[in-house]
Amino acid sequence: MDDEEAELRNPFPSPPSHYTKYTSHNLKLLALLRERVPDPSDTNQHEILADQTDVPDWPLIQLEKPRVDWILEEPDAYYDVFGDRWFVKEKIPSLAELGGNQLYPTDPSADRRPALLAVLHSLLVTFSSLTSSLLAPPPTTSSTNPPEWHRHVEWITVLSQNIMAAANDLRPVQARGNLELMMRRQLELRKSETETLHSKCDALEAKLMDLRKSMENLPARLSVLQGPSQIPQATMAKNEVDLPGKSTDSIVPATGTLTQHDVLRWAEEVG
Repeated sequence: MDDEEAELRNPFPSPPSHYTKYTSHNLKLLALLRERVPDPSDTNQHEILADQTDVPDWPLIQLEKPRVDWILEEPDAYYDVFGDRWFVKEKIPSLAELGGNQLYPTDPSADRRPALLAVLHSLLVTFSSLTSSLLAPPPTTSSTNPPEWHRHVEWITVLSQNIMAAANDLRPVQARGNLELMMRRQLELRKSETETLHSKCDALEAKLMDLRKSMENLPARLSVLQGPSQIPQATMAKNEVDLPGKSTDSIVPATGTLTQHDVLRWAEEVG
């Protein structure tokens, strides 16, 4: 029995001993038995399966899967795994249910602050009494009464258990508060990131507007820059100077329109 319990508590237990019963032949016999008798729990399987061979001596209904709905119907539904009992609905047992001396109200809706303040006050007073009892002389060998410090230590243990149990009862509230705080931080972070994106978009839109305006004003600027360079041919003919070895045909192009490039080329030739 001890070996079986140790095997159940093993983190990597061996397969159960009855796994060899799940053969194809036995499963076929179980299906045939269920087909012939809807409820085979109170029947003789050897009589019903008399025309079959190799009918086992143990009940075939042991091969059926466990009924989970039966477990859920129980008021305190639980299941055993590796020798430990687990409840289907998570529940933190109270100190009284664990066999301790609970000094605060069991009802979670009740106000526990007065009781816990009294427990804390008693803990401080008992600790002070413990330090005083440690200064007392040791008991004689003929004394049968336990030392005073022993009683203080036991009471401090009870008070500490109550404080720890009350703190464990507040863990769901603490988890809910931590989750709410984390969600608020994520919301604030997303808000700040959204504001940063909006500011970047506004800056980009402003730059695009400036570029658009500059592109709209570009033809006017080009006309202003090119206006003085287009000198009429009559003006050039009026101001032309006879230079030795230079012909005016090289200044005025064949098209009759003088450009800035033509003027620059003429200046290079003159210079």
